[in-house]
Amino acid sequence: MTTATLPVELLDSTKTQTGESLGEMSRKSPVLVVFLRHCGCTFAREALDDVARQRAAIAASGTAIVLVHMQTDADAQTLFTRYKLGDLPRISDPDQQLYQAFELQRGTVWQVMGPANILPAIASIFRGHGSAIPNSDIFQLPGAFLIRDGQIVNAFRATRSSERPDYSEVAGCKI
Repeated sequence: MTTATLPVELLDSTKTQTGESLGEMSRKSPVLVVFLRHCGCTFAREALDDVARQRAAIAASGTAIVLVHMQTDADAQTLFTRYKLGDLPRISDPDQQLYQAFELQRGTVWQVMGPANILPAIASIFRGHGSAIPNSDIFQLPGAFLIRDGQIVNAFRATRSSERPDYSEVAGCKI
């Protein structure tokens, strides 16, 4: 496990759609913060499906889930509702300040559209996750972090667009 302290000011000023700050949430309970690629990405949709399937186990461990995206809240709400995650706290971060604070990379063309992503993309599309026209940074790579009391206690930073973690593992629970 990696422990790193995040800027308190950033965590306390970053609010979900309900007005609760990420800092407040992390002081109440552990929080799994899931950073998505652009919402038109088949891999972002696949990540939402993964979170939806693992949600009960993560919640049973006492861990809250927050979704971070780069779209408008209305655009994200529509997509998250499709995956039965519309009620989860979410943070719109179009300027990618949180992505940067959590040290998530912007990928190269190779990391985003290279050969290692082609077969996973085709498989994801055939599983029904489709794709859409991107409306935000297509080079932003995803990640997932378990934070507690303003500190990162577990981290996953993708090195290519198709890479996703086992979210329940990042949250420290087993399915």
